[in-house]
Amino acid sequence: MSQSKNYITPRGFAALKEEYRQLLHIERPQVTREVSEAAAQGDRSENAEYIYGKRRLAEIDRRLRFLGKRMDALQVIEPSLTADKTRIFFGAVVVAENLETGDSHSFELVGPDEIDAKWGRISISSPVGQALLSKRVGDVVVVHVPKGELELCVHSILYPPPPGLPPAPG
Repeated sequence: MSQSKNYITPRGFAALKEEYRQLLHIERPQVTREVSEAAAQGDRSENAEYIYGKRRLAEIDRRLRFLGKRMDALQVIEPSLTADKTRIFFGAVVVAENLETGDSHSFELVGPDEIDAKWGRISISSPVGQALLSKRVGDVVVVHVPKGELELCVHSILYPPPPGLPPAPG
């Protein structure tokens, strides 16, 4: 899979769609009502609620435009359908050991719209993501990071099932 593609997991795409829905059907109508109520109070030039509300509406509209264009450009990939589950590709959950410290880290290789360091979701385009791509259990990779080099040994590769489905046997 080429890194120039805009890949996203079904879970990540669902999150973007939910954000779009929330903004369009809940937040925007609520802010529009608040702006209308503030406008009815009279002088708009000194009405902080009106001014803030108009700014918030503009922010919501910008985000809606961005999300709409972004979702059109994304290609949803179901990681569990990866043919060769012995290698690391998009959507894999990888456990790797830092050979210098002995610490194990779990990484999920995702697209840029799903990055979340707190949950170990890293971009396939990141230095660690690029180094891990196509590797197998037992492979050692060297990652060039700002502090020098990081040596990781791949301990496991997992492709989680789609939400709502049990893991495949074996």
